[in-house]
Amino acid sequence: MAELIDLNTEPDRALEVAAAALRAGRVVLVPTDTVYGLAAMTPEAEDDLFVLKGRPADRSIAVLVADRPAAESLAESVPAPLAELMDRHWPGPLTVVLPRPQSGGPQIGGDRDTVGIRCPDHPWLRRLLAEVGPLATTSANRHARQTPTHATEVLAALLPARDSSAAITVAIDGGPCAGEASTVVAWRDGKLQVLRQGPLNL
Repeated sequence: MAELIDLNTEPDRALEVAAAALRAGRVVLVPTDTVYGLAAMTPEAEDDLFVLKGRPADRSIAVLVADRPAAESLAESVPAPLAELMDRHWPGPLTVVLPRPQSGGPQIGGDRDTVGIRCPDHPWLRRLLAEVGPLATTSANRHARQTPTHATEVLAALLPARDSSAAITVAIDGGPCAGEASTVVAWRDGKLQVLRQGPLNL
């Protein structure tokens, strides 16, 4: 059973408990500026995200960051056209797909070559990201289904299987999250490609 914390009445406790759970390799439900998300900061917890969602293992997961420097720390480079979009639309509903550095160590989100990165327009969530670092985060829904708009609805929809250890440990209730999933863009072959159309019409 997930620990449910009301963000509106206990923002500091929500930050403390969520940070501790993430550092312990657990899955945490967080509100964002778009939809509720499942967050993880270790590769093992990221695996649990796929199990909870019933998501195909070959699908990538975006990474949320507190600011532009955190995004750049995850990327090999930032093409100038994407940098301009980041300056214009961050924080906000824009995910940019960037090349990864080919260094060793565990990597969350995406694949070994690229990573989708977003800075959310949600002050509390950015506080959490500044506290713990980048988080692999995916919409809190069963794969290919609509994301519930309330934390309690997410918990009901994503009940863990009896034979699985994957579970949401902490759920931060930030009220209704009824936005639209972010616009996703990449720079390929000298052109801007919109990989998913969202709130931003680019």
